[in-house]
Amino acid sequence: MTGSTDQATEAPPPTQPPAPPGRGDEPARAGGRWTQLWRSIVTAALSVLLAMFIGGLLIAATDQDTRNSLGYFFAAPGDTFYNGWWAASEAYSWLLKGAILDPATLSGGSPSQVFGSISETLVYATPVILTGLSVALAFRTGLFNIGAQGQMIFGVIFAGWVGFKLHLPFVIHLPLALLAGMLGGALYGGLVGVLKARTGAHEVITTIMLNYVAVSFLLFLLGVHGFQAPPFNQSKSLAVDDSAGLPRLFELFAPGLRANVGFILVLIAAMLVWWLLERSTIGFRLRAVGANPAASRTAGISAERAYVVAMTLAGLLAGLAGAVQLLGPAREITGTIDNGAGFDGITAALLGRGKPAGVVAAGLLFGALRAGGQRMASETGTPIDIVVVVQALTVLFIAAPALVQSIFRVKTSGGLGAEQAKGW
Repeated sequence: MTGSTDQATEAPPPTQPPAPPGRGDEPARAGGRWTQLWRSIVTAALSVLLAMFIGGLLIAATDQDTRNSLGYFFAAPGDTFYNGWWAASEAYSWLLKGAILDPATLSGGSPSQVFGSISETLVYATPVILTGLSVALAFRTGLFNIGAQGQMIFGVIFAGWVGFKLHLPFVIHLPLALLAGMLGGALYGGLVGVLKARTGAHEVITTIMLNYVAVSFLLFLLGVHGFQAPPFNQSKSLAVDDSAGLPRLFELFAPGLRANVGFILVLIAAMLVWWLLERSTIGFRLRAVGANPAASRTAGISAERAYVVAMTLAGLLAGLAGAVQLLGPAREITGTIDNGAGFDGITAALLGRGKPAGVVAAGLLFGALRAGGQRMASETGTPIDIVVVVQALTVLFIAAPALVQSIFRVKTSGGLGAEQAKGW
């Protein structure tokens, strides 16, 4: 009787085997990733538009005609709004022409005039993208690398020494100079990683201080015979040999433009960083340490080793930025050789959310703003500092996605703001 009762209450066997674990939720997980990516793109685009709107208000406020019309605003308010709109639209029109293309050059303009704007955008964007990749790689390991400027300067020093001290054939000289720049940046970045791993020194403090050391050391070298260019009355170095110079991109059909194959190296570096972080074992360990150092140690991953590797690779990328900047458009070392790319790389990494593709897009945006800002200032008299304001506001709004979404009434599910605030 007991046996028959047990048989009666026993659960019937399943009609089909259960699905393997982890298979059923893969489409949902992929859909979630695409949804999150789409929200990030929308938020970034809206942040740029909002920053440019505020920048337009500042342009109108600095316009003389707009300010003059404020004296009779209540009598003719339309004049104030018209003058402000005209000033902002004209300034942004010239910014676009200086960043991408001036339509007037298409009819009768030379190739150098047609491609001149995009060439300058690529020149400004190249070092920013590389320093942005440097900062982003450190971000993914849980480190805040503010020392891209110093690492870039040491890359410049090493590449410059090889560029003007050694006289070699092109096929040897250029690769050697690029490798020297990467070595200089890697050594300077790796020093930060060693200090972090061995002593626990915070990377923000050490990188900021090492930036000052690098700048001061460069200024010292620019006054040393053998490094300084004759007649020794100005702070600039000897010029690198032509055999160490990067070939120009548009030289065959538009000679004179400054864009060079350094931009191709940038795209290759971005793909390698993506592969390193997303497809390699080393990248997995770096991301694991960045997500949770304590859990990584429990799993047998050395957080200290990850810090050294991450900062060395970050320094290598920043050093490459310095080498490309020197061997491409500069050819001589000055005290301002970095051109602000070290700190612009931080904003590019923030805007790109630490992803290589996002950093490339952000670097191109900042390069366009810088190139177009020069043209805007020369044609309209608008202060070029407006471009810096637009960059700063863009990063501010990217860091506060909930604010942007509330302003534009963007409906979200899951709270993108929390994901942004949590990190990469």
